[in-house]
Amino acid sequence: MGETANFVAPTRAMDQLTLSDRPDVIQLSFAWEQAQRRIKGQVPPAAFERFIKPLTPLRLSNGVATFNAPGSFVRDWVNQKFRQQLERILSDELGRIVTVAFETLPRQKAEIVKETSIKATPVAGESGRFKPNERFTFERFVVGQSNRLAYAGAKAVTSEPGGKFNPLFIYGDSGLGKTHLLHAIANELEQNQPGTHVAYVTAQQFAEDFVQALQTNRIDQFRRAQRNVSVWLVDDIQFIAGRDKTQEELFHTFNYLHSLGKQIVLIADRPPRDLQLMDERLRSRFEAGLVADIQMPDTETRCAILLNKAEQDGLVLPNEVAMFLAENVPGNVRILEGALTRLGAQASISDSHVSVELAKTLVEQHYRSGILSKPTFSQIVGAVSRFYEVPVDEIKGIRRQAPIVHARHVAVFITREMTGDSWKHIGTLLGDRDHTSMMHGYQKINEMVRADRALRSEVRQIMRALQPS
Repeated sequence: MGETANFVAPTRAMDQLTLSDRPDVIQLSFAWEQAQRRIKGQVPPAAFERFIKPLTPLRLSNGVATFNAPGSFVRDWVNQKFRQQLERILSDELGRIVTVAFETLPRQKAEIVKETSIKATPVAGESGRFKPNERFTFERFVVGQSNRLAYAGAKAVTSEPGGKFNPLFIYGDSGLGKTHLLHAIANELEQNQPGTHVAYVTAQQFAEDFVQALQTNRIDQFRRAQRNVSVWLVDDIQFIAGRDKTQEELFHTFNYLHSLGKQIVLIADRPPRDLQLMDERLRSRFEAGLVADIQMPDTETRCAILLNKAEQDGLVLPNEVAMFLAENVPGNVRILEGALTRLGAQASISDSHVSVELAKTLVEQHYRSGILSKPTFSQIVGAVSRFYEVPVDEIKGIRRQAPIVHARHVAVFITREMTGDSWKHIGTLLGDRDHTSMMHGYQKINEMVRADRALRSEVRQIMRALQPS
């Protein structure tokens, strides 16, 4: 056959590739796409462009994710400086422990693998249809107060594509299950309506493919690939904000599909009104259907998520261990699931049972520094503002309407709890207020939190969102 199973034979035409040809590359490419977004915010921009972006996923086999590096210098530098970071993030994305290895292929073979990886990325294209991740189904999505509306909207889309929830716009922070819902929609439609052409594309990929189509005079092919679909799933729509030409193209694609009654589902990290660099015409269309948010889950939902994942992975997880992790591991659901994966691996390596003691050791070794890190006052007020939908200026302002005062007092309470700053300093940050009013606000929320379980859950969600990932 010429080449090993790890590579596509050079004699095979690239346009004959489909997403089912390379299941290992499909899985790794999708995880790598998600991982790059996380890494980009953790390393200097120059280092990302020089060392991370050029890496190409080759294969995923026996717990080893192998990448091509363009030259021995990049390979050695990444291996020395970034390998552990890449392993941690990829393990989180893939849901199991993986190690990272690098190869430096000859130029011709590297180009073949790069082209194959591009074809294997789950985007709308002419050569094959989107193959959703089989693990991401509605049955495996844990529903709680923080995501109930988004879940209901996604389910409704599958029963009546192009119906009243069109478009469906889901927003929330990273790692809370937005992409899971996109794949769940695709999986449900594939099972119940197998003739439905579902296309998935990230906004970043849409922009890059659009630019490439312009450069190669293939704009008609690009538009045909994007528009010849029944359901259009667009992830991370915020990435095209500020790109005028790309927004114009997406605007026309949106109108074309919507006018034909095709279902559109959009994902973002913030609501349409907060996409400040997005064309107003697009923002108004995004808000024309159902806008649903996914917030940081409360402790009970986090515990249920862990138990659900443990059952999927065949891991025996006692309820008390799940609750301990839910309460003590900071960050989003992806980080939480990564902690469970790490805990299971440690139990396997030490040939012991999963226990609270083992979980405590894990938290102390890997997550305690994140818990102890203090957010800034701006981050706290911003988080409170997003949760209660009260503008930051109002929280810092002088208006005394009940919702504003409540958000203001919660901000005082969380600031005092998480930073330990003096009353005078908090008052200065919150519009130069007197320290006695800060003490009053803190005491009021402190008493309410003890008596009101719902408020206690709200405050915990905000504080958990402020803990670093």
